Amino acid sequence: MYIDIFGKKRQKIGLHMHTNLSDGAKTPFECAEIYKASGYDAIALTDHWHWHDEGEIAGLRIISGVEYDFGGRHTELGVYHILGLFAKRDPDVTREDSPQTTIDKIHAAGGIAVLAHPAWSLNTPEMIMALEGVDATEIYNTVSAVGQSFRPDSSIIVDMIASRGRDYPLLAADDSHYYNGEDNCISYIMAECDSADSENIKKAILERRFYASQAPELHLLKDGDTFRVHTSPVKHIYFASNTAWCVRTAHGEGVCSAEYKPVPSDLFVRAVAVDRDGRYAWSNIVML
Repeated sequence: MYIDIFGKKRQKIGLHMHTNLSDGAKTPFECAEIYKASGYDAIALTDHWHWHDEGEIAGLRIISGVEYDFGGRHTELGVYHILGLFAKRDPDVTREDSPQTTIDKIHAAGGIAVLAHPAWSLNTPEMIMALEGVDATEIYNTVSAVGQSFRPDSSIIVDMIASRGRDYPLLAADDSHYYNGEDNCISYIMAECDSADSENIKKAILERRFYASQAPELHLLKDGDTFRVHTSPVKHIYFASNTAWCVRTAHGEGVCSAEYKPVPSDLFVRAVAVDRDGRYAWSNIVML
Protein backbone atom coordinates (compact mmCIF):
# COMPACT_ATOMS: atom_id res chain seq x y z
CA MET A 1 0.00 0.00 0.00
CA TYR A 2 1.09 3.54 -0.77
CA ILE A 3 -0.11 6.97 0.37
CA ASP A 4 -0.52 9.57 -2.38
CA ILE A 5 0.14 13.32 -2.17
CA PHE A 6 -3.43 13.88 -0.96
CA GLY A 7 -3.12 11.30 1.82
CA LYS A 8 -5.24 8.67 0.08
CA LYS A 9 -4.39 4.97 0.14
CA ARG A 10 -3.24 3.48 -3.18
CA GLN A 11 -2.58 -0.09 -4.26
CA LYS A 12 0.09 -0.82 -6.89
CA ILE A 13 -1.42 -3.33 -9.32
CA GLY A 14 -0.03 -5.29 -12.30
CA LEU A 15 -2.85 -6.47 -14.55
CA HIS A 16 -1.25 -8.33 -17.47
CA MET A 17 1.55 -10.93 -17.40
CA HIS A 18 2.33 -14.45 -18.55
CA THR A 19 3.87 -17.50 -16.94
CA ASN A 20 5.26 -20.76 -18.27
CA LEU A 21 1.71 -22.10 -18.32
CA SER A 22 1.47 -20.33 -21.69
CA ASP A 23 4.32 -18.35 -23.28
CA GLY A 24 6.01 -16.73 -20.27
CA ALA A 25 9.55 -17.46 -19.10
CA LYS A 26 8.76 -17.80 -15.37
CA THR A 27 6.58 -20.02 -13.22
CA PRO A 28 3.61 -18.43 -11.42
CA PHE A 29 5.59 -18.59 -8.16
CA GLU A 30 8.65 -16.91 -9.71
CA CYS A 31 6.46 -14.25 -11.30
CA ALA A 32 4.79 -13.47 -7.97
CA GLU A 33 8.17 -13.29 -6.23
CA ILE A 34 9.50 -10.80 -8.80
CA TYR A 35 6.50 -8.48 -8.54
CA LYS A 36 6.27 -8.70 -4.76
CA ALA A 37 9.93 -7.70 -4.50
CA SER A 38 9.15 -4.67 -6.67
CA GLY A 39 6.49 -3.41 -4.27
CA TYR A 40 3.31 -4.57 -5.99
CA ASP A 41 0.24 -5.16 -3.84
CA ALA A 42 -1.51 -7.48 -6.31
CA ILE A 43 -1.11 -8.89 -9.81
CA ALA A 44 -3.26 -10.70 -12.36
CA LEU A 45 -1.78 -13.75 -14.08
CA THR A 46 -3.22 -13.67 -17.60
CA ASP A 47 -1.91 -16.66 -19.51
CA HIS A 48 -3.25 -17.29 -23.00
CA TRP A 49 -6.34 -19.49 -22.82
CA HIS A 50 -5.51 -20.53 -19.24
CA TRP A 51 -7.67 -19.03 -16.51
CA HIS A 52 -6.05 -18.42 -13.11
CA ASP A 53 -8.34 -18.21 -10.10
CA GLU A 54 -7.78 -15.51 -7.49
CA GLY A 55 -5.78 -16.31 -4.38
CA GLU A 56 -2.26 -15.81 -3.12
CA ILE A 57 1.14 -16.92 -4.40
CA ALA A 58 4.45 -16.26 -2.63
CA GLY A 59 2.62 -13.93 -0.25
CA LEU A 60 1.24 -11.75 -3.08
CA ARG A 61 -2.45 -11.24 -3.81
CA ILE A 62 -3.47 -12.77 -7.16
CA ILE A 63 -6.37 -11.38 -9.19
CA SER A 64 -8.12 -13.90 -11.42
CA GLY A 65 -7.15 -13.48 -15.06
CA VAL A 66 -6.81 -14.90 -18.56
CA GLU A 67 -5.99 -13.60 -22.05
CA TYR A 68 -7.87 -14.67 -25.18
CA ASP A 69 -6.27 -13.89 -28.53
CA PHE A 70 -8.03 -13.88 -31.88
CA GLY A 71 -6.95 -13.17 -35.43
CA GLY A 72 -3.42 -14.47 -35.84
CA ARG A 73 -1.09 -12.17 -37.80
CA HIS A 74 -3.49 -10.40 -40.15
CA THR A 75 -4.20 -7.13 -38.36
CA GLU A 76 -6.18 -5.76 -41.29
CA LEU A 77 -8.70 -8.57 -40.73
CA GLY A 78 -8.89 -7.90 -36.99
CA VAL A 79 -6.49 -9.03 -34.27
CA TYR A 80 -8.07 -8.86 -30.80
CA HIS A 81 -6.45 -9.73 -27.48
CA ILE A 82 -8.98 -9.59 -24.66
CA LEU A 83 -8.18 -9.93 -20.96
CA GLY A 84 -10.74 -11.39 -18.59
CA LEU A 85 -10.06 -10.00 -15.11
CA PHE A 86 -11.82 -10.54 -11.75
CA ALA A 87 -14.03 -13.38 -13.01
CA LYS A 88 -15.45 -15.60 -10.28
CA ARG A 89 -15.19 -18.69 -12.45
CA ASP A 90 -13.58 -19.80 -15.69
CA PRO A 91 -15.34 -17.83 -18.48
CA ASP A 92 -15.09 -21.01 -20.57
CA VAL A 93 -14.30 -19.22 -23.81
CA THR A 94 -13.50 -21.45 -26.79
CA ARG A 95 -11.47 -20.74 -29.91
CA GLU A 96 -14.69 -20.92 -31.90
CA ASP A 97 -16.11 -17.95 -29.99
CA SER A 98 -16.02 -14.44 -31.43
CA PRO A 99 -14.45 -11.48 -29.62
CA GLN A 100 -17.95 -10.23 -28.79
CA THR A 101 -19.01 -13.59 -27.39
CA THR A 102 -15.79 -13.61 -25.36
CA ILE A 103 -16.65 -10.25 -23.79
CA ASP A 104 -20.15 -11.50 -23.01
CA LYS A 105 -18.81 -14.70 -21.40
CA ILE A 106 -16.33 -12.74 -19.27
CA HIS A 107 -19.20 -10.60 -17.98
CA ALA A 108 -21.34 -13.67 -17.32
CA ALA A 109 -18.50 -15.04 -15.15
CA GLY A 110 -18.45 -11.84 -13.11
CA GLY A 111 -15.34 -10.34 -14.73
CA ILE A 112 -14.39 -7.28 -16.71
CA ALA A 113 -13.18 -7.35 -20.31
CA VAL A 114 -10.05 -5.38 -21.21
CA LEU A 115 -8.92 -4.74 -24.77
CA ALA A 116 -5.16 -5.30 -24.64
CA HIS A 117 -2.54 -3.31 -26.59
CA PRO A 118 -4.79 -1.89 -29.35
CA ALA A 119 -1.81 -0.14 -31.00
CA TRP A 120 0.23 -3.35 -31.20
CA SER A 121 -2.83 -5.08 -32.67
CA LEU A 122 -3.47 -2.17 -35.08
CA ASN A 123 -7.06 -2.00 -33.90
CA THR A 124 -8.81 0.85 -35.68
CA PRO A 125 -11.49 2.94 -33.95
CA GLU A 126 -14.07 1.22 -36.14
CA MET A 127 -12.90 -2.23 -35.02
CA ILE A 128 -13.00 -1.25 -31.35
CA MET A 129 -16.31 0.58 -31.43
CA ALA A 130 -17.95 -2.44 -33.05
CA LEU A 131 -17.38 -4.29 -29.76
CA GLU A 132 -20.00 -3.81 -27.05
CA GLY A 133 -19.14 -4.07 -23.38
CA VAL A 134 -15.39 -3.38 -23.37
CA ASP A 135 -14.75 -2.26 -19.79
CA ALA A 136 -11.21 -0.83 -20.17
CA THR A 137 -8.26 -0.74 -22.53
CA GLU A 138 -4.49 -0.42 -22.25
CA ILE A 139 -3.01 2.97 -23.05
CA TYR A 140 0.47 1.46 -22.62
CA ASN A 141 1.75 -2.11 -22.91
CA THR A 142 5.40 -2.57 -21.93
CA VAL A 143 6.27 -5.71 -23.88
CA SER A 144 4.99 -4.10 -27.08
CA ALA A 145 8.26 -2.12 -27.14
CA VAL A 146 10.53 -5.11 -26.49
CA GLY A 147 12.35 -7.28 -29.01
CA GLN A 148 10.90 -6.80 -32.49
CA SER A 149 7.81 -4.96 -31.21
CA PHE A 150 7.57 -1.17 -31.39
CA ARG A 151 3.97 -0.07 -30.74
CA PRO A 152 3.56 0.12 -26.95
CA ASP A 153 1.63 3.42 -26.76
CA SER A 154 -2.06 3.43 -27.71
CA SER A 155 -2.64 7.10 -26.92
CA ILE A 156 -3.61 8.10 -30.44
CA ILE A 157 -6.16 5.30 -30.66
CA VAL A 158 -7.87 6.12 -27.35
CA ASP A 159 -7.94 9.79 -28.39
CA MET A 160 -9.56 8.97 -31.73
CA ILE A 161 -12.18 6.85 -29.95
CA ALA A 162 -12.85 9.58 -27.38
CA SER A 163 -13.21 12.06 -30.25
CA ARG A 164 -16.11 9.90 -31.40
CA GLY A 165 -17.77 9.97 -28.00
CA ARG A 166 -16.63 6.73 -26.43
CA ASP A 167 -13.94 6.34 -23.79
CA TYR A 168 -12.66 3.62 -21.50
CA PRO A 169 -10.66 3.45 -18.27
CA LEU A 170 -7.00 3.57 -19.37
CA LEU A 171 -4.66 0.95 -17.93
CA ALA A 172 -0.89 0.58 -18.17
CA ALA A 173 0.45 -2.97 -17.95
CA ASP A 174 3.60 -4.95 -18.62
CA ASP A 175 2.30 -8.00 -20.47
CA SER A 176 5.48 -9.64 -19.16
CA HIS A 177 6.87 -12.60 -21.09
CA TYR A 178 10.66 -12.47 -20.84
CA TYR A 179 11.32 -11.14 -17.31
CA ASN A 180 14.65 -9.72 -18.47
CA GLY A 181 14.23 -6.30 -16.90
CA GLU A 182 12.77 -4.82 -20.09
CA ASP A 183 9.19 -6.07 -19.76
CA ASN A 184 8.58 -6.59 -16.05
CA CYS A 185 7.80 -4.29 -13.11
CA ILE A 186 7.56 -1.19 -15.33
CA SER A 187 3.93 -0.24 -16.07
CA TYR A 188 1.04 -0.52 -13.62
CA ILE A 189 -1.95 1.23 -12.11
CA MET A 190 -2.26 2.92 -8.72
CA ALA A 191 -5.77 2.14 -7.51
CA GLU A 192 -7.43 4.27 -4.85
CA CYS A 193 -8.66 1.70 -2.31
CA ASP A 194 -7.95 0.63 1.24
CA SER A 195 -6.83 -2.89 0.40
CA ALA A 196 -5.79 -5.08 -2.52
CA ASP A 197 -8.98 -7.10 -2.32
CA SER A 198 -10.13 -8.00 -5.84
CA GLU A 199 -13.56 -6.40 -5.50
CA ASN A 200 -12.03 -3.15 -4.24
CA ILE A 201 -9.62 -3.00 -7.18
CA LYS A 202 -12.31 -3.92 -9.70
CA LYS A 203 -14.56 -1.16 -8.35
CA ALA A 204 -11.72 1.38 -8.44
CA ILE A 205 -11.06 0.55 -12.11
CA LEU A 206 -14.71 0.78 -13.16
CA GLU A 207 -15.13 4.03 -11.21
CA ARG A 208 -11.83 5.36 -12.63
CA ARG A 209 -10.31 5.91 -9.21
CA PHE A 210 -6.79 5.16 -10.40
CA TYR A 211 -4.02 6.49 -12.57
CA ALA A 212 -1.65 4.53 -14.80
CA SER A 213 2.07 4.97 -14.32
CA GLN A 214 5.68 3.91 -14.69
CA ALA A 215 6.76 6.01 -11.67
CA PRO A 216 5.23 9.54 -11.54
CA GLU A 217 2.17 10.27 -9.45
CA LEU A 218 -0.56 12.06 -11.40
CA HIS A 219 -3.95 13.49 -10.48
CA LEU A 220 -6.27 15.24 -12.96
CA LEU A 221 -8.94 17.36 -11.26
CA LYS A 222 -11.71 19.50 -12.74
CA ASP A 223 -12.34 22.77 -10.92
CA GLY A 224 -15.17 24.66 -12.59
CA ASP A 225 -14.04 25.38 -16.15
CA THR A 226 -10.39 24.61 -15.40
CA PHE A 227 -8.49 21.33 -15.34
CA ARG A 228 -5.65 21.07 -12.85
CA VAL A 229 -2.93 18.44 -12.68
CA HIS A 230 -0.95 17.65 -9.54
CA THR A 231 2.07 15.36 -9.80
CA SER A 232 5.19 14.23 -8.10
CA PRO A 233 8.17 16.25 -9.49
CA VAL A 234 8.28 15.74 -13.27
CA LYS A 235 9.82 17.39 -16.33
CA HIS A 236 6.77 17.59 -18.61
CA ILE A 237 3.00 17.79 -18.17
CA TYR A 238 0.71 17.54 -21.20
CA PHE A 239 -3.04 17.95 -21.59
CA ALA A 240 -4.44 15.95 -24.49
CA SER A 241 -7.73 16.52 -26.29
CA ASN A 242 -9.25 16.22 -29.75
CA THR A 243 -8.29 19.81 -30.64
CA ALA A 244 -5.44 19.89 -33.12
CA TRP A 245 -3.54 22.81 -31.63
CA CYS A 246 -3.62 24.94 -28.48
CA VAL A 247 -1.23 25.77 -25.64
CA ARG A 248 -1.57 22.98 -23.06
CA THR A 249 1.89 21.99 -21.80
CA ALA A 250 4.17 22.73 -18.86
CA HIS A 251 7.91 22.05 -18.81
CA GLY A 252 10.77 22.44 -16.35
CA GLU A 253 12.78 20.69 -13.67
CA GLY A 254 10.63 19.54 -10.78
CA VAL A 255 7.28 20.68 -12.18
CA CYS A 256 4.48 19.55 -9.87
CA SER A 257 1.34 21.19 -11.26
CA ALA A 258 -0.27 22.68 -14.35
CA GLU A 259 -3.68 23.89 -15.44
CA TYR A 260 -5.66 24.01 -18.64
CA LYS A 261 -8.90 25.69 -19.65
CA PRO A 262 -10.65 23.78 -22.43
CA VAL A 263 -11.28 25.57 -25.70
CA PRO A 264 -14.72 25.40 -27.36
CA SER A 265 -13.66 22.60 -29.73
CA ASP A 266 -12.55 20.24 -26.92
CA LEU A 267 -14.64 17.11 -26.50
CA PHE A 268 -12.45 15.53 -23.82
CA VAL A 269 -9.33 16.12 -21.74
CA ARG A 270 -6.75 13.76 -20.31
CA ALA A 271 -3.28 14.37 -18.86
CA VAL A 272 0.20 12.87 -19.22
CA ALA A 273 3.29 13.45 -17.08
CA VAL A 274 6.90 12.51 -17.89
CA ASP A 275 9.72 12.56 -15.34
CA ARG A 276 13.39 13.33 -15.93
CA ASP A 277 14.10 9.63 -16.57
CA GLY A 278 11.49 9.41 -19.33
CA ARG A 279 8.96 7.49 -17.24
CA TYR A 280 5.30 8.27 -17.91
CA ALA A 281 2.04 8.57 -16.03
CA TRP A 282 -1.41 8.77 -17.64
CA SER A 283 -4.74 10.00 -16.31
CA ASN A 284 -8.11 8.72 -17.36
CA ILE A 285 -10.17 10.66 -19.89
CA VAL A 286 -12.72 13.23 -18.79
CA MET A 287 -15.45 13.75 -21.39
CA LEU A 288 -16.82 17.28 -21.80
